[in-house]
Amino acid sequence: MNNDRYIAAIEISSAKIIGAIGKTRGNGDLDIIALEQEKCVESVRYGIIQNLDETSTRIARIINKLERNSGVEPRRISRLFVGLSGRSLRSISSEATLNLPAETEIDDNILTHLRDEARRKAIDSSLDVVDAVPGIFTVGKTETRNPKGLTGNHIKGSFDLIVCRSELMRNLSRTITDKAGIKIERFVVTNLAAAHLVLKPEEKRLGCMLVDMGAETTTVSIYKDGGLRYFATVPLGGRNITRDLTTLNVLEERAEEVKIQAGNAVAVTQSAANNLNGLKVQDVNNLVVARAEEIVANVVEQMVYAGLKDSDLSGGMKVMGGASKLTRMTELLANQSNLSVSMGQLPQYVNIEDTARNPGLESLEVISIAYAGATLSQAECLEDRTEQAPIGRQQPVQPEQPVQQPQGQGRRAAVVEEDRPRVKPHRRSLFEGFKRRITTLFSPPEDDESDLLD
Repeated sequence: MNNDRYIAAIEISSAKIIGAIGKTRGNGDLDIIALEQEKCVESVRYGIIQNLDETSTRIARIINKLERNSGVEPRRISRLFVGLSGRSLRSISSEATLNLPAETEIDDNILTHLRDEARRKAIDSSLDVVDAVPGIFTVGKTETRNPKGLTGNHIKGSFDLIVCRSELMRNLSRTITDKAGIKIERFVVTNLAAAHLVLKPEEKRLGCMLVDMGAETTTVSIYKDGGLRYFATVPLGGRNITRDLTTLNVLEERAEEVKIQAGNAVAVTQSAANNLNGLKVQDVNNLVVARAEEIVANVVEQMVYAGLKDSDLSGGMKVMGGASKLTRMTELLANQSNLSVSMGQLPQYVNIEDTARNPGLESLEVISIAYAGATLSQAECLEDRTEQAPIGRQQPVQPEQPVQQPQGQGRRAAVVEEDRPRVKPHRRSLFEGFKRRITTLFSPPEDDESDLLD
Protein backbone atom coordinates (compact mmCIF):
# COMPACT_ATOMS: atom_id res chain seq x y z
CA MET A 1 0.00 0.00 0.00
CA ASN A 2 1.13 3.51 -0.72
CA ASN A 3 2.00 6.05 1.95
CA ASP A 4 -0.65 8.65 2.82
CA ARG A 5 -3.41 7.07 0.80
CA TYR A 6 -6.80 7.80 2.31
CA ILE A 7 -9.74 5.40 2.34
CA ALA A 8 -13.31 6.47 3.14
CA ALA A 9 -15.98 3.90 4.00
CA ILE A 10 -19.59 3.86 5.12
CA GLU A 11 -21.80 1.16 6.58
CA ILE A 12 -25.57 1.63 6.54
CA SER A 13 -27.53 -0.70 8.79
CA SER A 14 -31.01 -0.78 10.25
CA ALA A 15 -29.76 0.65 13.55
CA LYS A 16 -27.14 3.20 12.55
CA ILE A 17 -24.95 4.66 9.82
CA ILE A 18 -21.20 4.76 10.49
CA GLY A 19 -18.56 6.49 8.40
CA ALA A 20 -14.79 6.06 8.67
CA ILE A 21 -11.64 7.49 7.14
CA GLY A 22 -8.43 5.51 7.25
CA LYS A 23 -4.87 6.22 6.12
CA THR A 24 -2.63 3.48 4.79
CA ARG A 25 0.99 3.12 5.81
CA GLY A 26 3.88 1.66 3.89
CA ASN A 27 4.19 -1.34 6.22
CA GLY A 28 0.63 -2.45 5.47
CA ASP A 29 -0.97 -0.98 8.58
CA LEU A 30 -4.17 1.05 8.44
CA ASP A 31 -4.74 4.02 10.75
CA ILE A 32 -8.40 4.90 11.35
CA ILE A 33 -8.23 8.65 11.82
CA ALA A 34 -11.93 9.52 11.93
CA LEU A 35 -15.16 7.74 12.90
CA GLU A 36 -18.65 9.24 12.97
CA GLN A 37 -22.12 7.77 13.27
CA GLU A 38 -25.82 8.62 13.18
CA LYS A 39 -28.71 6.58 14.45
CA CYS A 40 -31.23 5.21 11.95
CA VAL A 41 -34.92 5.16 12.86
CA GLU A 42 -37.19 3.47 10.33
CA SER A 43 -35.27 4.80 7.32
CA VAL A 44 -33.52 1.46 6.68
CA ARG A 45 -35.32 -1.87 6.90
CA TYR A 46 -33.52 -5.20 6.82
CA GLY A 47 -30.59 -3.53 5.06
CA ILE A 48 -32.61 -1.81 2.30
CA ILE A 49 -32.91 1.97 2.39
CA GLN A 50 -36.57 2.97 2.55
CA ASN A 51 -36.41 6.74 3.07
CA LEU A 52 -33.84 8.08 0.61
CA ASP A 53 -34.14 11.72 1.68
CA GLU A 54 -33.71 11.08 5.39
CA THR A 55 -30.84 8.66 4.84
CA SER A 56 -29.01 11.02 2.47
CA THR A 57 -29.37 13.81 5.04
CA ARG A 58 -27.82 11.67 7.72
CA ILE A 59 -25.02 10.60 5.37
CA ALA A 60 -24.32 14.23 4.52
CA ARG A 61 -24.04 15.03 8.24
CA ILE A 62 -21.59 12.17 8.75
CA ILE A 63 -19.51 13.29 5.76
CA ASN A 64 -19.48 16.84 7.06
CA LYS A 65 -18.26 15.73 10.50
CA LEU A 66 -15.62 13.42 9.03
CA GLU A 67 -14.26 16.21 6.84
CA ARG A 68 -13.99 18.54 9.85
CA ASN A 69 -11.70 16.08 11.62
CA SER A 70 -8.25 17.59 12.19
CA GLY A 71 -6.60 14.63 10.49
CA VAL A 72 -8.72 15.10 7.38
CA GLU A 73 -8.96 18.85 6.80
CA PRO A 74 -8.57 20.49 4.32
CA ARG A 75 -9.38 17.43 2.23
CA ARG A 76 -12.87 16.38 1.21
CA ILE A 77 -14.38 12.97 0.53
CA SER A 78 -14.80 12.35 -3.19
CA ARG A 79 -15.61 8.62 -3.17
CA LEU A 80 -16.66 5.90 -0.77
CA PHE A 81 -16.38 2.18 -0.24
CA VAL A 82 -19.89 1.10 0.70
CA GLY A 83 -20.79 -1.94 2.77
CA LEU A 84 -23.49 -4.37 1.71
CA SER A 85 -25.52 -6.24 4.31
CA GLY A 86 -29.12 -7.19 4.80
CA ARG A 87 -31.82 -9.78 4.56
CA SER A 88 -31.55 -10.51 0.84
CA LEU A 89 -27.81 -11.31 0.80
CA ARG A 90 -27.02 -14.98 0.34
CA SER A 91 -24.79 -17.28 -1.69
CA ILE A 92 -25.61 -19.48 -4.68
CA SER A 93 -23.22 -22.20 -5.83
CA SER A 94 -22.02 -21.97 -9.42
CA GLU A 95 -19.53 -23.82 -11.60
CA ALA A 96 -17.81 -22.87 -14.85
CA THR A 97 -15.51 -24.75 -17.20
CA LEU A 98 -13.13 -23.76 -19.98
CA ASN A 99 -11.48 -25.89 -22.65
CA LEU A 100 -7.98 -24.68 -23.43
CA PRO A 101 -5.26 -25.40 -26.00
CA ALA A 102 -2.97 -28.23 -24.98
CA GLU A 103 -0.77 -27.57 -21.94
CA THR A 104 -1.90 -23.97 -21.43
CA GLU A 105 -0.53 -22.21 -18.37
CA ILE A 106 -3.32 -20.90 -16.12
CA ASP A 107 -2.95 -17.13 -15.72
CA ASP A 108 -5.03 -14.23 -14.41
CA ASN A 109 -6.83 -13.74 -17.74
CA ILE A 110 -8.06 -17.34 -17.77
CA LEU A 111 -9.20 -17.12 -14.15
CA THR A 112 -11.04 -13.85 -14.85
CA HIS A 113 -12.76 -15.45 -17.85
CA LEU A 114 -13.77 -18.44 -15.72
CA ARG A 115 -15.10 -16.18 -13.00
CA ASP A 116 -17.12 -14.16 -15.51
CA GLU A 117 -18.62 -17.38 -16.87
CA ALA A 118 -19.70 -18.35 -13.35
CA ARG A 119 -21.29 -14.95 -12.81
CA ARG A 120 -23.29 -15.30 -16.02
CA LYS A 121 -25.02 -18.43 -14.81
CA ALA A 122 -28.79 -18.03 -14.90
CA ILE A 123 -30.26 -16.79 -11.61
CA ASP A 124 -33.45 -15.03 -10.60
CA SER A 125 -33.71 -11.82 -12.64
CA SER A 126 -34.58 -9.90 -9.46
CA LEU A 127 -31.13 -10.66 -8.02
CA ASP A 128 -27.82 -8.91 -8.63
CA VAL A 129 -24.50 -10.73 -8.39
CA VAL A 130 -22.31 -8.81 -5.97
CA ASP A 131 -19.27 -11.07 -6.04
CA ALA A 132 -18.09 -14.51 -7.12
CA VAL A 133 -15.98 -16.04 -4.36
CA PRO A 134 -13.68 -18.75 -5.75
CA GLY A 135 -13.65 -22.24 -4.27
CA ILE A 136 -11.99 -25.39 -5.60
CA PHE A 137 -10.45 -25.49 -9.09
CA THR A 138 -9.71 -28.61 -11.12
CA VAL A 139 -6.94 -28.45 -13.72
CA GLY A 140 -6.73 -31.83 -15.43
CA LYS A 141 -6.96 -34.20 -12.47
CA THR A 142 -5.45 -31.78 -9.96
CA GLU A 143 -7.69 -30.05 -7.40
CA THR A 144 -6.44 -26.84 -5.87
CA ARG A 145 -7.52 -23.49 -4.49
CA ASN A 146 -4.70 -21.73 -6.33
CA PRO A 147 -4.56 -22.90 -9.96
CA LYS A 148 -2.39 -20.05 -11.23
CA GLY A 149 0.77 -21.42 -12.83
CA LEU A 150 -0.56 -24.94 -13.42
CA THR A 151 -0.81 -26.26 -16.99
CA GLY A 152 -3.56 -28.20 -18.69
CA ASN A 153 -6.14 -28.20 -21.46
CA HIS A 154 -9.21 -27.98 -19.21
CA ILE A 155 -10.12 -26.05 -16.08
CA LYS A 156 -13.19 -26.16 -13.90
CA GLY A 157 -13.90 -23.79 -11.06
CA SER A 158 -16.52 -23.65 -8.31
CA PHE A 159 -17.73 -20.28 -7.04
CA ASP A 160 -20.08 -18.96 -4.40
CA LEU A 161 -22.08 -16.19 -6.07
CA ILE A 162 -22.99 -13.58 -3.46
CA VAL A 163 -26.35 -12.22 -4.57
CA CYS A 164 -28.86 -9.68 -3.32
CA ARG A 165 -32.08 -8.08 -4.41
CA SER A 166 -31.50 -5.33 -6.95
CA GLU A 167 -33.13 -2.73 -4.68
CA LEU A 168 -30.28 -3.02 -2.19
CA MET A 169 -27.54 -1.57 -4.42
CA ARG A 170 -29.94 0.57 -6.44
CA ASN A 171 -31.19 2.47 -3.37
CA LEU A 172 -27.65 2.85 -2.06
CA SER A 173 -26.61 4.40 -5.38
CA ARG A 174 -29.63 6.69 -5.46
CA THR A 175 -28.93 7.85 -1.91
CA ILE A 176 -25.14 8.21 -1.93
CA THR A 177 -24.38 9.16 -5.54
CA ASP A 178 -27.56 10.88 -6.76
CA LYS A 179 -28.54 12.69 -3.56
CA ALA A 180 -25.33 13.06 -1.55
CA GLY A 181 -23.22 13.54 -4.69
CA ILE A 182 -20.40 11.17 -3.76
CA LYS A 183 -19.08 8.49 -6.08
CA ILE A 184 -19.30 4.88 -4.92
CA GLU A 185 -15.86 3.44 -5.55
CA ARG A 186 -16.92 -0.12 -4.80
CA PHE A 187 -19.54 -2.16 -2.98
CA VAL A 188 -18.08 -4.46 -0.33
CA VAL A 189 -19.95 -7.35 1.31
CA THR A 190 -19.61 -6.39 4.97
CA ASN A 191 -19.47 -9.87 6.45
CA LEU A 192 -16.86 -11.07 3.94
CA ALA A 193 -14.78 -7.95 4.61
CA ALA A 194 -15.01 -8.62 8.34
CA ALA A 195 -13.88 -12.22 7.80
CA HIS A 196 -10.93 -10.91 5.77
CA LEU A 197 -9.98 -8.76 8.75
CA VAL A 198 -10.75 -10.75 11.91
CA LEU A 199 -10.38 -14.41 10.92
CA LYS A 200 -6.91 -15.91 10.82
CA PRO A 201 -5.88 -18.10 7.85
CA GLU A 202 -5.47 -21.11 10.13
CA GLU A 203 -9.01 -20.63 11.48
CA LYS A 204 -10.37 -20.66 7.93
CA ARG A 205 -8.44 -23.84 7.20
CA LEU A 206 -9.59 -25.60 10.36
CA GLY A 207 -13.19 -24.49 9.84
CA CYS A 208 -14.92 -21.60 11.57
CA MET A 209 -18.04 -19.47 11.60
CA LEU A 210 -18.31 -15.68 11.59
CA VAL A 211 -21.63 -14.45 12.97
CA ASP A 212 -22.62 -10.78 12.69
CA MET A 213 -25.63 -10.18 14.93
CA GLY A 214 -27.25 -6.93 13.87
CA ALA A 215 -30.48 -5.13 14.69
CA GLU A 216 -32.77 -6.87 12.19
CA THR A 217 -30.59 -9.53 10.59
CA THR A 218 -27.87 -11.99 11.55
CA THR A 219 -25.32 -12.83 8.87
CA VAL A 220 -23.46 -16.13 8.97
CA SER A 221 -20.43 -17.09 6.91
CA ILE A 222 -18.73 -20.46 7.30
CA TYR A 223 -15.16 -21.21 6.21
CA LYS A 224 -13.52 -24.59 5.72
CA ASP A 225 -10.24 -25.71 4.13
CA GLY A 226 -9.20 -22.09 3.68
CA GLY A 227 -12.20 -20.88 1.69
CA LEU A 228 -15.80 -19.79 1.99
CA ARG A 229 -18.12 -22.78 2.33
CA TYR A 230 -21.46 -21.10 3.12
CA PHE A 231 -23.04 -17.65 3.39
CA ALA A 232 -26.58 -16.71 4.48
CA THR A 233 -28.61 -14.05 6.26
CA VAL A 234 -31.12 -14.88 8.99
CA PRO A 235 -33.97 -12.30 9.24
CA LEU A 236 -33.70 -12.04 13.02
CA GLY A 237 -31.70 -9.67 15.22
CA GLY A 238 -31.49 -7.66 18.39
CA ARG A 239 -34.44 -5.44 17.53
CA ASN A 240 -36.72 -8.48 17.66
CA ILE A 241 -35.86 -8.76 21.35
CA THR A 242 -36.53 -5.06 21.88
CA ARG A 243 -39.93 -5.24 20.20
CA ASP A 244 -40.86 -8.29 22.26
CA LEU A 245 -40.22 -6.19 25.38
CA THR A 246 -42.67 -3.52 24.19
CA THR A 247 -45.43 -6.04 24.99
CA LEU A 248 -44.72 -5.10 28.62
CA ASN A 249 -46.39 -1.76 27.79
CA VAL A 250 -43.23 0.29 27.34
CA LEU A 251 -42.09 2.32 24.35
CA GLU A 252 -39.36 0.90 22.12
CA GLU A 253 -36.76 3.35 23.42
CA ARG A 254 -37.44 2.23 26.99
CA ALA A 255 -37.51 -1.42 25.90
CA GLU A 256 -34.02 -1.03 24.41
CA GLU A 257 -32.75 0.39 27.70
CA VAL A 258 -34.30 -2.48 29.65
CA LYS A 259 -32.76 -5.04 27.29
CA ILE A 260 -29.30 -3.58 27.76
CA GLN A 261 -29.67 -3.14 31.52
CA ALA A 262 -31.41 -6.35 32.54
CA GLY A 263 -31.61 -8.64 29.50
CA ASN A 264 -29.95 -12.04 29.77
CA ALA A 265 -29.69 -14.57 26.96
CA VAL A 266 -29.56 -17.48 29.44
CA ALA A 267 -32.48 -18.25 31.76
CA VAL A 268 -31.89 -17.22 35.36
CA THR A 269 -34.05 -17.64 38.45
CA GLN A 270 -35.48 -14.37 39.73
CA SER A 271 -37.85 -13.61 42.53
CA ALA A 272 -41.20 -12.27 41.32
CA ALA A 273 -40.67 -9.34 43.67
CA ASN A 274 -37.59 -8.17 41.78
CA ASN A 275 -38.51 -5.33 39.51
CA LEU A 276 -36.95 -2.74 37.28
CA ASN A 277 -38.87 0.52 37.55
CA GLY A 278 -42.17 -1.28 37.62
CA LEU A 279 -41.21 -4.17 35.31
CA LYS A 280 -40.73 -7.65 36.72
CA VAL A 281 -37.22 -8.83 35.91
CA GLN A 282 -38.55 -12.35 35.44
CA ASP A 283 -40.98 -11.14 32.76
CA VAL A 284 -38.14 -9.34 31.00
CA ASN A 285 -35.91 -12.41 31.10
CA ASN A 286 -38.64 -14.74 29.83
CA LEU A 287 -39.06 -12.63 26.70
CA VAL A 288 -35.34 -12.06 26.15
CA VAL A 289 -34.41 -15.72 26.61
CA ALA A 290 -37.16 -16.98 24.28
CA ARG A 291 -36.07 -14.73 21.41
CA ALA A 292 -32.34 -15.20 22.05
CA GLU A 293 -32.81 -18.97 21.89
CA GLU A 294 -34.66 -18.63 18.58
CA ILE A 295 -31.88 -16.51 17.06
CA VAL A 296 -29.19 -18.91 18.28
CA ALA A 297 -31.12 -21.95 17.04
CA ASN A 298 -31.19 -20.45 13.56
CA VAL A 299 -27.48 -19.61 13.70
CA VAL A 300 -26.57 -23.15 14.76
CA GLU A 301 -28.77 -24.66 12.05
CA GLN A 302 -26.63 -22.99 9.38
CA MET A 303 -24.02 -25.69 9.98
CA VAL A 304 -26.59 -28.24 8.79
CA TYR A 305 -27.38 -26.22 5.67
CA ALA A 306 -23.65 -26.01 4.97
CA GLY A 307 -23.37 -29.82 5.25
CA LEU A 308 -21.10 -29.58 8.28
CA LYS A 309 -21.17 -30.52 11.95
CA ASP A 310 -19.52 -28.99 14.97
CA SER A 311 -16.51 -31.33 14.76
CA ASP A 312 -15.77 -29.90 11.29
CA LEU A 313 -15.33 -26.41 12.73
CA SER A 314 -12.44 -26.73 15.14
CA GLY A 315 -11.56 -23.10 14.47
CA GLY A 316 -14.63 -22.13 16.50
CA MET A 317 -17.01 -19.22 16.13
CA LYS A 318 -16.31 -15.48 16.08
CA VAL A 319 -19.20 -13.11 16.79
CA MET A 320 -19.68 -9.40 16.24
CA GLY A 321 -22.48 -6.86 15.99
CA GLY A 322 -24.63 -5.06 18.55
CA ALA A 323 -26.88 -8.01 19.44
CA SER A 324 -23.86 -10.14 20.32
CA LYS A 325 -23.26 -7.86 23.32
CA LEU A 326 -26.43 -9.05 25.06
CA THR A 327 -25.44 -10.48 28.42
CA ARG A 328 -24.36 -14.17 28.11
CA MET A 329 -25.15 -14.33 24.39
CA THR A 330 -21.73 -15.84 23.64
CA GLU A 331 -22.34 -18.41 26.38
CA LEU A 332 -25.65 -19.42 24.79
CA LEU A 333 -24.00 -19.73 21.38
CA ALA A 334 -21.22 -21.89 22.82
CA ASN A 335 -23.62 -24.15 24.70
CA GLN A 336 -25.85 -24.83 21.72
CA SER A 337 -23.20 -25.03 18.98
CA ASN A 338 -20.56 -27.02 20.89
CA LEU A 339 -18.00 -24.60 19.45
CA SER A 340 -15.55 -22.29 21.15
CA VAL A 341 -17.02 -18.79 20.85
CA SER A 342 -15.20 -15.47 21.09
CA MET A 343 -15.81 -11.88 20.14
CA GLY A 344 -14.23 -10.64 16.92
CA GLN A 345 -11.22 -8.43 17.54
CA LEU A 346 -9.32 -5.93 15.43
CA PRO A 347 -5.83 -7.16 14.48
CA GLN A 348 -2.76 -5.23 15.57
CA TYR A 349 -2.16 -3.82 12.10
CA VAL A 350 -5.32 -1.71 12.34
CA ASN A 351 -4.88 1.27 14.64
CA ILE A 352 -7.73 3.51 15.84
CA GLU A 353 -6.82 7.08 16.67
CA ASP A 354 -10.38 8.22 17.52
CA THR A 355 -10.99 5.77 20.38
CA ALA A 356 -12.56 8.36 22.69
CA ARG A 357 -15.50 8.94 20.37
CA ASN A 358 -16.03 5.48 18.88
CA PRO A 359 -14.69 2.30 20.47
CA GLY A 360 -13.21 0.06 17.83
CA LEU A 361 -15.34 -3.04 18.35
CA GLU A 362 -18.57 -1.08 17.90
CA SER A 363 -17.24 0.10 14.53
CA LEU A 364 -15.72 -3.19 13.42
CA GLU A 365 -17.97 -3.49 10.35
CA VAL A 366 -17.09 -0.12 8.83
CA ILE A 367 -13.43 -0.58 9.69
CA SER A 368 -13.54 -3.91 7.84
CA ILE A 369 -14.96 -2.14 4.79
CA ALA A 370 -12.19 0.47 4.96
CA TYR A 371 -9.54 -2.24 5.27
CA ALA A 372 -10.98 -4.05 2.25
CA GLY A 373 -10.74 -0.79 0.31
CA ALA A 374 -7.15 -0.35 1.41
CA THR A 375 -6.01 -3.87 0.52
CA LEU A 376 -8.11 -4.74 -2.51
CA SER A 377 -7.72 -1.52 -4.49
CA GLN A 378 -5.41 1.43 -5.06
CA ALA A 379 -8.18 4.03 -4.85
CA GLU A 380 -7.71 7.44 -3.25
CA CYS A 381 -10.92 8.59 -1.59
CA LEU A 382 -10.00 12.14 -0.56
CA GLU A 383 -9.17 15.17 -2.64
CA ASP A 384 -8.03 18.70 -1.95
CA ARG A 385 -10.96 20.88 -0.87
CA THR A 386 -10.02 23.53 -3.42
CA GLU A 387 -10.77 21.13 -6.29
CA GLN A 388 -14.22 21.23 -7.87
CA ALA A 389 -16.81 19.29 -5.89
CA PRO A 390 -18.53 16.36 -7.62
CA ILE A 391 -21.76 17.24 -9.40
CA GLY A 392 -24.72 17.04 -7.07
CA ARG A 393 -22.62 17.22 -3.89
CA GLN A 394 -24.77 18.69 -1.14
CA GLN A 395 -23.73 21.59 1.01
CA PRO A 396 -22.72 20.58 4.55
CA VAL A 397 -25.71 19.95 6.77
CA GLN A 398 -25.64 21.47 10.25
CA PRO A 399 -25.53 18.60 12.73
CA GLU A 400 -27.82 20.46 15.14
CA GLN A 401 -30.80 20.31 12.80
CA PRO A 402 -32.97 17.30 13.69
CA VAL A 403 -34.43 15.06 11.06
CA GLN A 404 -38.24 15.03 11.06
CA GLN A 405 -39.70 11.57 11.44
CA PRO A 406 -42.67 10.63 9.25
CA GLN A 407 -45.98 11.09 11.05
CA GLY A 408 -48.12 8.16 12.03
CA GLN A 409 -45.40 5.55 11.93
CA GLY A 410 -45.54 3.87 15.30
CA ARG A 411 -44.52 0.41 16.25
CA ARG A 412 -47.07 -1.21 13.95
CA ALA A 413 -45.54 0.51 10.94
CA ALA A 414 -42.06 -0.44 12.10
CA VAL A 415 -42.73 -4.16 12.20
CA VAL A 416 -42.67 -6.14 8.98
CA GLU A 417 -45.62 -8.47 8.75
CA GLU A 418 -43.93 -11.86 8.47
CA ASP A 419 -44.81 -13.70 5.29
CA ARG A 420 -43.46 -16.89 6.79
CA PRO A 421 -44.90 -18.53 9.96
CA ARG A 422 -42.90 -18.82 13.15
CA VAL A 423 -42.99 -21.56 15.71
CA LYS A 424 -42.21 -20.37 19.20
CA PRO A 425 -39.80 -22.54 21.21
CA HIS A 426 -41.21 -24.75 23.94
CA ARG A 427 -39.67 -23.63 27.18
CA ARG A 428 -38.87 -27.18 28.35
CA SER A 429 -36.62 -27.89 25.34
CA LEU A 430 -34.44 -25.38 23.54
CA PHE A 431 -34.76 -26.77 20.02
CA GLU A 432 -38.18 -28.45 20.29
CA GLY A 433 -40.33 -26.91 17.59
CA PHE A 434 -37.43 -24.94 16.04
CA LYS A 435 -36.98 -27.20 13.03
CA ARG A 436 -40.20 -26.05 11.39
CA ARG A 437 -39.38 -22.41 12.22
CA ILE A 438 -35.89 -22.68 10.73
CA THR A 439 -37.15 -24.40 7.61
CA THR A 440 -39.73 -21.71 6.92
CA LEU A 441 -37.16 -18.95 7.42
CA PHE A 442 -35.12 -20.24 4.48
CA SER A 443 -37.83 -21.64 2.23
CA PRO A 444 -38.49 -19.67 -1.00
CA PRO A 445 -41.09 -17.03 -0.06
CA GLU A 446 -44.04 -16.22 -2.29
CA ASP A 447 -43.69 -12.49 -1.80
CA ASP A 448 -40.35 -12.00 -0.08
CA GLU A 449 -39.62 -8.41 0.98
CA SER A 450 -42.29 -6.86 -1.23
CA ASP A 451 -43.36 -4.76 1.75
CA LEU A 452 -39.81 -3.41 2.14
CA LEU A 453 -39.33 -2.04 -1.34
CA ASP A 454 -40.28 1.21 -2.99
